[in-house]
Amino acid sequence: MKKAFQPCTVRKLTLPGHSGIYLLLLLFPPLLSACASVSGGVLDPQGPEAQRVAYLSWLMFGVAAVVFTVVTVLLLLTAVRTRRQRSVEYSPESDHRALNGVIVGGVVIPAVVLLIIMGLSIAVQQISAAPASGDLTVEIVGHQWWWEVNYPDYGVTTANEIHIPAGRPVLIKLTSADVIHSFWAPQLHSKLDLIPGQTNSFVLQADNAGVYRGQCAEFCGLQHAHMVFLVVADKTDDFNTWLEQQRQSAPEPDEGSFEQEGQQAFLGSACVYCHTIKGTNASGTLGPDLTHVASRQTIGAGILPNGHGYLAGWIMNSQTVKPGNEMPPMDLDAEQLQAILAYLDTLK
Repeated sequence: MKKAFQPCTVRKLTLPGHSGIYLLLLLFPPLLSACASVSGGVLDPQGPEAQRVAYLSWLMFGVAAVVFTVVTVLLLLTAVRTRRQRSVEYSPESDHRALNGVIVGGVVIPAVVLLIIMGLSIAVQQISAAPASGDLTVEIVGHQWWWEVNYPDYGVTTANEIHIPAGRPVLIKLTSADVIHSFWAPQLHSKLDLIPGQTNSFVLQADNAGVYRGQCAEFCGLQHAHMVFLVVADKTDDFNTWLEQQRQSAPEPDEGSFEQEGQQAFLGSACVYCHTIKGTNASGTLGPDLTHVASRQTIGAGILPNGHGYLAGWIMNSQTVKPGNEMPPMDLDAEQLQAILAYLDTLK
């Protein structure tokens, strides 16, 4: 992308004649190719709130494009006229026309356009701030740097993945355990802050089943960029199945199995002071609930896929992957590590 724009640097470029046209020809191909590569995000809304934001975004883009085009045409006309007219005779009438043009084009029209856009923006914000209600309530707590997800009506707690039924409104309640975070799922909703000691609510809805990426949009510390979550919109039957599975305690490994050795190693380590596994004596709350950790797509709040190799590296020393997080390096030998991995793999 940088190479495509280098010919347009002011110091190196000398464009005789129709310089504005040449400049447009140089600028537009990179812009169009950049737009073609965009997928998802605010340009691919999958929910009613995101649709309203997308309409507003396209309107602002259209207005900016019209303004850019008009200004460019005026500059070209001025350049052509100046080249043809070496000397311009002064007259009070020309000054008056120029002043009127500045007032209308530089004050009146921009003021009207900005007022219209501001009014539409306020309308969208008012709709977003309307009293929230939904068929299902999900409570989300922001941590440095991961997302705690609770379903209070069902006694379910998970992390970094928010399962919702597709096509149904879901009431989302946001708060923070430490600093200000910001919840943003661009294909589904606009941004909303998570503030310590305060609960903000909104309705989230995904029109279609699918997986939608979300991101913390408020700088919250060293690993702010690595604070990702997934919104998984399931079909109704699939969501009910997932919810029922999540309500269950962790499965008990077979007596004398390698998985049972892993459970004993886990429960005998410092892991129990930070993590919860329902049905065991692990009841820590500093880190994510691991009762069904094997059912999740990622670990470390989206920083790594949920696989044996990645999980092993995370357990042994997560600081090499996500420096500054609250999980310390673990002192485990190879056999203990493999046994714990085997046990965690049963937590589905």
